[in-house]
Amino acid sequence: MNFVSLIIQIVVAAVLLAPVLWIVGRWFVGNKARFSHAVWIGVLGVVIGAVISFFLSGLLGSILGTLIMIVVWLALITHFFDCGLLRGIAIAIIAGIIYWVVSIILSAILVALGFPALPSLW
Repeated sequence: MNFVSLIIQIVVAAVLLAPVLWIVGRWFVGNKARFSHAVWIGVLGVVIGAVISFFLSGLLGSILGTLIMIVVWLALITHFFDCGLLRGIAIAIIAGIIYWVVSIILSAILVALGFPALPSLW
């Protein structure tokens, strides 16, 4: 991963993922979920993921990296939103589903407006 790609992922995490995490966190833990915490979860998750993917390669590294990142994301959510593991898992799953749906809708809108699909940009 190069530096520009990392910056793009951090911006996307701050702009798209943080509001989703914040809203879902509010549903589950109330006022303990602050927007700044959601931004930190997204940014730290992307940066830690980039570092882990830098050090791990190949199929085994990919599987191990995925398992490590699941633990990291859950640790970030439970730490910043001050909740237990089960609530953290629920927040992660629901936020992931909502984030996926929002990404699909935004991608479809951009393609309909004439922008190329994202994979062709890279």
